[in-house]
Amino acid sequence: MSESGLWEGRAPLAERMRPQSLAEVVGQEQLLGDRGPLRALIAQGTFAALLFWGPPGSGKTTVGRIIAATVGARFVQLSAALTGVPEVRKALERSRELWTRVGQQELLFLDEIHRFNRAQQDVLLPFLEEGSVRFIGATTENPSFVLRPALLSRAQLFVFEPLTEQALRQVLARALESSQGYGGRVRLDEGGCELLVRRSDGDARRLLAALETCVAAHGERSLDRRAVSETLGRKALAYDRAGEEHYNLISALHKAIRNSDVDGTVYWLARMLASGEDPRFVGRRLVRMASEDIGLADPQALPLAMAALTAVEHVGLPECDLALTQAAVYLALAPKSNALYTGYAAAQQDVQRAPAEPVPLHLRNPVTKTMREVGYGAGYRYAHDERDKVAPMESLPSGLAGRVYFRPGALGWEAKIRQKLEALRRRIRGQSTADDRKD
Repeated sequence: MSESGLWEGRAPLAERMRPQSLAEVVGQEQLLGDRGPLRALIAQGTFAALLFWGPPGSGKTTVGRIIAATVGARFVQLSAALTGVPEVRKALERSRELWTRVGQQELLFLDEIHRFNRAQQDVLLPFLEEGSVRFIGATTENPSFVLRPALLSRAQLFVFEPLTEQALRQVLARALESSQGYGGRVRLDEGGCELLVRRSDGDARRLLAALETCVAAHGERSLDRRAVSETLGRKALAYDRAGEEHYNLISALHKAIRNSDVDGTVYWLARMLASGEDPRFVGRRLVRMASEDIGLADPQALPLAMAALTAVEHVGLPECDLALTQAAVYLALAPKSNALYTGYAAAQQDVQRAPAEPVPLHLRNPVTKTMREVGYGAGYRYAHDERDKVAPMESLPSGLAGRVYFRPGALGWEAKIRQKLEALRRRIRGQSTADDRKD
């Protein structure tokens, strides 16, 4: 048989290498190790409903199959991406009937359960409430965002982690040596192994599919890094602009900038753009960071961030990538202050909690005779007529008089602003001294 037809008609490598028992499962030690909670639950066999949350290729479906075999249940797999509510309800009703009528167990495994909207998820609730079926729901999305609280409360949640590099190497070695895989007929040097593992991003299915592609392209022989690289081409990053990974990556970029970590800043920015993120979203977030985390500690941060956003709008990718990098690195290097953020938040809190007092009369504009007669503008002092252009006059409502919202820090321009602001506040409260007037 020719090399190209060696595996023709056989199942994909990932399916052939699927573990058949917990002893064969690689990774997920936190769940399936000797003290793992999921392993203990499987051994007891007392569960009714489980939820598996984890990235693709982390073993959710495999563990579901093993659980079914362990408890002696028929494994029924459906996908919420391909199946509607009527089909799921029919499967649940059949499973309940088989159990109550003849004692035959089924385990319904509903993959991509996040594809059901919250109303569609209601079909599961009566069955999970009565405990009449064994059920496992699997999702790659954060259950807090995509699943109903009622569903979360009726099932035990287990979090699957991406496979570690060590675990992926074990999967790779088994595929190369096992009779279910290539039985030692394919060799892979360290460079090729490293590239396959790194390109897989913790996904065993992706790893095995990539290996299978390499063998299909080059035949059964020794494969090196160059052969693997030529076959796989450019790395495709998993990303979802509307999903959790979108928020995880922008959170990482924001926190790297806030912590003045330039290298982390450049990496996360490059990662987002390479993943297909909208550069306008990145630019808008940089504008927000310029005020939230830097503010007046460096007044140039906001104009530079706005300039980068303008470059995005007028130039677009790929040319705008360096403008975004320039702004992001500047923000990371700038002195940090959250005084504007905390000051505005404190004012917002007073707006919500304190009585909405009327504007003091002396701050109202007396545009009519009647307004002047009832006291509008009475006591107002025009700042330009005052020495140093500051009048001893309160601008807050009486119930909030003397409140301090903006507290500049000790870095960058805010150190100078703080000194000036202290003098200004004394003058506004009529506490001006001779030293103040020297500023």
